This record gives sequence, C-alpha cells and structure tokens, in this order.
Amino acid sequence: MTKLTQYLPYMAGVGVALTWGFSFMFTRGALDQLSPFHLLGLRFAAAVLAMFILRVFGLIKISVTPADYINLLPLAFFQPILYFASETTGILLTSSSYAGMMIAIIPIFVAIFAAIFLREYPNRIQLFFIIASVGGAIFIIFMDAQSIAGVNPMGTIFLLAAVIAGASFNIFSRRASIKHPPIRTTWIMMVFGAIVFNSIALGEHYNAGKLEVYFAPLAEQWVPVLYLGVFSSVVAFFLYNFVLSKITAPQGSVFANMVTVVAITAGVVFRGELVFWYHLVGTAAILAGVWGTNRFAPAVMEKKRQKALERKTALEAQE
Repeated sequence: MTKLTQYLPYMAGVGVALTWGFSFMFTRGALDQLSPFHLLGLRFAAAVLAMFILRVFGLIKISVTPADYINLLPLAFFQPILYFASETTGILLTSSSYAGMMIAIIPIFVAIFAAIFLREYPNRIQLFFIIASVGGAIFIIFMDAQSIAGVNPMGTIFLLAAVIAGASFNIFSRRASIKHPPIRTTWIMMVFGAIVFNSIALGEHYNAGKLEVYFAPLAEQWVPVLYLGVFSSVVAFFLYNFVLSKITAPQGSVFANMVTVVAITAGVVFRGELVFWYHLVGTAAILAGVWGTNRFAPAVMEKKRQKALERKTALEAQE
C-alpha cells in the first residue's frame, strides 16, 4: 500500500467536510424561496439526474439489481430519508443553534453503536479526542446562540431521531461496504431520497393548489440546487461511503464535526461574517479531535508497534 492510498480515506473525509461546510451558504439562500422539503426534493432529483447522465456517458459505472435496492433500503431509510426529515422538522420546532448542538453529538452515538454492532471499540485515547471534537462543535454553536431556552420538547425528540439516524447510517454504510461499492450505495441513497422528498413536496404543492409551479423556482435557484444535488449529495456521500469502507465508523464520524469549522470559515471569507475567540477555541478542539481519533486508532497503533518491532529486530540482527 502506497502512502497516497493509505491517506486517501482521510483526504476524502476532509473533502466531505469542505463540501458539506459550504452547503450552508447555498441552503440559506435557497430556503428564501423554497420550503425545506421542496428544496430536498429538487436537491435529490438533481443528484439522480447528474448520476444518470454520468452513467449514460460511461463516466461512472453502476451495477445495481432489484435485490441491491432491497438490501440497501435500511441504509437509505436512515440517510437521507429519516435523517433529513427529522433534522428539518427539528429545526422548525427549535432553532438552528440548538439543532447544531444536538447533531454534533452524532460521533458519540457512532462510537456506542460501532462497539455494539461492529465490534469496533475505540480506545481510551480515541474516546478523549472524540469527546474533544464533539465538545468543540457544541461550544461554538452554544456561544453563537442567543438563547436556547424554551425549546419545544417535540423538536428535541425529532433532533434525537436525526442523531440516531445519522449514527445508524455510519454503521449500515460500514456494513454495506463489504458487499457494495460506494458508487452503488450512493446511487441507491439518491434514488430513494428523490422519490420520498419529491413525493412529500409534490403533496404540499397539490394541497396548496400550486402543482403547476413546482419547478418554477429553478429559474433563480438553479445554482444552489445544483451544488446541493451534485456536490453536497452525490460527491460528498460518495466520499463519505468511501471513508466508511476504509476506516472504522468512529474514525469516520468525527470528520462531520469539521463541517462546523468550514462553515465558519466560509461565512468569514464569502459573507463577511465576524469571527470571535470562541470560534478559534472550538475549531482547535475539533481539529485536535479529528487528528487524535484517527492518529490513535487501534489499527494505526498496531502498525506503528509492528514497524517499531521490525526496526528493533533489524538492529539486533546487525549487532
């Protein structure tokens, strides 16, 4: 294994964080004209269309059977269907800041689920860095929040469902990687997302008597829909499925907290938003957490011990 191949999962993890981090800017703008489920419907429709075009021109190869759709239905149910539906409803009932703090605890649930279902046990050092990453994200969002008092209990329940869905996706994707390549998993996720979210959005438009203008917002919002559909959905989920096929679920999950760092940076650079001391403190904790969780993974530590033993053996042989 070359060094480049060895570092590919971590490079892909950074790519996921960058793509999802910039998605907030596009989402904020699109929601000015689109309802949440309408945006999700158009987003995943664009994702399916993009993958279909790439497939027709032979740029990607997707081998999929009806059995594959059935086998990967549980994964698609958790992500994107249950996750996005629960997160969207939770945000509507609470606040984006409170939702951000809830979503930031996903790596904790991933560590628990991975130990139970995958027998992937983070060591004590990894647990420390996982908590540091989660703590950094929560600290930033908490300091940014004006107030989280009086939160709707139902909103918390929906956000907890999103947390469980996000953590469960990590486990199912890790398991699916044994039999299914990342491109197939991503395709099936996009297809189910497009079907479910467009069904919900079309139902909303039908009840409001506005079915004929379903695609009208694309005239002004095609850029955010294209970014969210192609990059934030197809590219990012492909990379994340690839990450989870190469490293443990707890290692992969902490990259999601880097999204907070990228979102802050994007806001400062492109929107002229202010950065405060707590942003820097939280960012340092998140980056340290991502580094430490992967640096002190059991497999990495075992490789280091093996190399140290080989060097010791070689030195003894020279003597």
